[in-house]
Amino acid sequence: MRGTLTVILVLLLTEANGIIHWLEKHLLTCPFKSLTGLDCPGCGFQRSFIALLKGDLTQSFKFYPATLPFIVLIFYMLLHLKFDFRNGALILKVMYILVSSIIIINYIYKVYHLQII
Repeated sequence: MRGTLTVILVLLLTEANGIIHWLEKHLLTCPFKSLTGLDCPGCGFQRSFIALLKGDLTQSFKFYPATLPFIVLIFYMLLHLKFDFRNGALILKVMYILVSSIIIINYIYKVYHLQII
């Protein structure tokens, strides 16, 4: 088991540039934006995630500020499902509210500063 994880980790690290390049060339289109021409509250997440994979935290934050908190939320949720932390449900609720607030505030900021079109 440990050897398999090591092999997978080595492959991911050696092929990281190839995976990032492939992700950059195969971004999904936003159905909301293609129908209305306006950004949705989730627009920018893919580009932000790719910037995060490249190690560029500031560019990732500029694309979509909720990316890092969202990834932390998902990681913590998976850990909570596995280990059943004592106050895990409460912490998850707070994290959901925090991430949702960041998404809503970012969207309002985009609308107010006319960056949405």
